[in-house]
Amino acid sequence: MASPMRLENELSVGEFAHRAGVPVSTLHFYEAKGLISPRRTQGNQRRYPRSLLRRVAVIRIAQRAGISLAEIRKALSALPAEGTPNAADWKRLSTDWKESLDRRITALTQLRDEMAGCIGCGCLSLKECPLRNPRDELGRTAAGAVLLQGGSDVVSEDVDA
Repeated sequence: MASPMRLENELSVGEFAHRAGVPVSTLHFYEAKGLISPRRTQGNQRRYPRSLLRRVAVIRIAQRAGISLAEIRKALSALPAEGTPNAADWKRLSTDWKESLDRRITALTQLRDEMAGCIGCGCLSLKECPLRNPRDELGRTAAGAVLLQGGSDVVSEDVDA
């Protein structure tokens, strides 16, 4: 049985969900994805240490920023499993994610700028539209999708091949 001090620092799933501002199902989902690990009692009830509140907040912020759960899980695996991560831990996380976000912002800005010239034209052709088929080097010589066989640069016009 856990000590009274330990129980005082832990919350039931309902209490934790309320404090974290998420549904209970979200906590179960995060647990299934390996993002959080609550303790189980002898009766198999989940108990969440208060230190996990900050971790859940970071997960939610990262998701809102478009960071994948795989990236979040990888980043969180570098943090201490027990206790609250310190400022240096969070700085390391934000630095890693900043690079990813900068790349995503650049790609979205480019998409927005190219889309402005495309709205209303109705072309959306594979041959001409950079939005429909971005970075299509092979499309400069032939229209439509291409089939790369065996990892080589051989282009096949035959779709049944």
